[in-house]
Amino acid sequence: MAQLNRRIGPRAGELPAGEAEPLAEEGARRAGGIARRADGTARTTVILAMLGAFVIFLDATAVNVALPSMGHTLGGSTAGLQWAVDGYTLPLAALLISAGAVSDRAGAKRVLGWGVAAFAVASAACGLAPTLGALIAARVVQGGAAAAIMPSSLALVRQAYADPARRARAVAAWVSGGAAALAAGPVIGGALTSAAGWRVIFFVNVPVGLAALMLLARTPASPRRAAPLDPAGQVTAIVALAALAFGIIEGGASGFGRPVVAVSLALAVAGFAGFAVAEAKVAHPMVPPRILRLRTVVACLSIGFAFNAAFYGIAFVLTLYFQRELGEPPVIAGLMFLPMTALLTVANQAAAPVAARFGHQAPVRIGLLVSGLAMLALAFLRAEPLVALDLIPVGTGLGFALPSLTFIMLEAIPAEQAGMAGGLLNACRQAGGAVGVALYGALVSGTSLAAFESGMRTSMLIAAALLLAAAVTALTALRPVRPPRARLVSPRSRA
Repeated sequence: MAQLNRRIGPRAGELPAGEAEPLAEEGARRAGGIARRADGTARTTVILAMLGAFVIFLDATAVNVALPSMGHTLGGSTAGLQWAVDGYTLPLAALLISAGAVSDRAGAKRVLGWGVAAFAVASAACGLAPTLGALIAARVVQGGAAAAIMPSSLALVRQAYADPARRARAVAAWVSGGAAALAAGPVIGGALTSAAGWRVIFFVNVPVGLAALMLLARTPASPRRAAPLDPAGQVTAIVALAALAFGIIEGGASGFGRPVVAVSLALAVAGFAGFAVAEAKVAHPMVPPRILRLRTVVACLSIGFAFNAAFYGIAFVLTLYFQRELGEPPVIAGLMFLPMTALLTVANQAAAPVAARFGHQAPVRIGLLVSGLAMLALAFLRAEPLVALDLIPVGTGLGFALPSLTFIMLEAIPAEQAGMAGGLLNACRQAGGAVGVALYGALVSGTSLAAFESGMRTSMLIAAALLLAAAVTALTALRPVRPPRARLVSPRSRA
């Protein structure tokens, strides 16, 4: 038999001696090359997503420091400068919930490309704006583009890694990109404004956008699915938030007794009522009404609103105080925020072991209590060094609370609706920031130093009350939860 085998050669499916091992080695090399290319593509995707998160949050904080310079160049009042901020945050808040559905429907890669391109063009328009009105219009486009970038960039991160552990690390990197931008924004904004003028803050987004589009070309295509949209809910949300911000800003600037202010606030009430009716009646609501009947979800949303109302509103007021009232240059004003923002990422990381040992409710309660008490003390401080030192526990407490707050929100809702849950929480946070800037800006709109300081103290007391009320909410309403097994949809959507 051995002689017969030698005469007729190897059996079917076998290779002659000496040929199998080289082919096996070649297959291993090819497999290794494919794996390395896949890892390289995934890393490119994460870098791209981090760039997207970085520019979104950088613009949210860097522009604040440049506001007095903008007002000096373009002749804007305090109300106009409020719109330079809220023109960005309002469309971001209003469009964020449904942007995830658009990303799923059109594909995350395509929507991210649209968002990055629109953001870069709008940034150039901001830098070239000849008037404050043109700047605000370009900021509105920026905010809409940011709403497209945020969920689509995170969706690409989830798409890049099949392994849950590696995907979790990639999501953490995406979050750290946003936290780093929040920390660096005031310093970068102040340095650029002092060195080259406020317009440069917007121009730097253009090369970043081009780099992101180049990286996007190396990213795999994204799947699409027939995600339902909710035009009625989207329109009513935009009307409600815009009318509310307009009413508060104009009321603070020219008096709340004016008819246009009363009409605007009435329109805001009608918009919110219309949103509630639309969500109860449409087949596929942006926010299923049953979700808003969950105690934990309502608590998380109210805490998120208070969180940003305090953080962004007080940052706006202090920026004006440092530069307009104390005469500090933009770079010094930016450095004044550094103690608060630099520890945000440190506090994010420090919350993890505490949450692992005592539960995620503990960091939320501790962080909000510390921030609220520090904000209360801030209302009675005026010396610049003391203000900067007191901002440390304000920022550290908020940074300590945020990761666990996000986790609790996602835990309360089925995993299949995690995108909607994250979008809803971030939308409430951005809405809180917009309302905070509108409200506190209205309080400090007085022309004299005494009127400004009185309004600033009132703003800080309101911010402290919001944070302490949020701490009480976290203490009484946040409990360990299990996500419901059934999908949280309206009865009509099951029909």
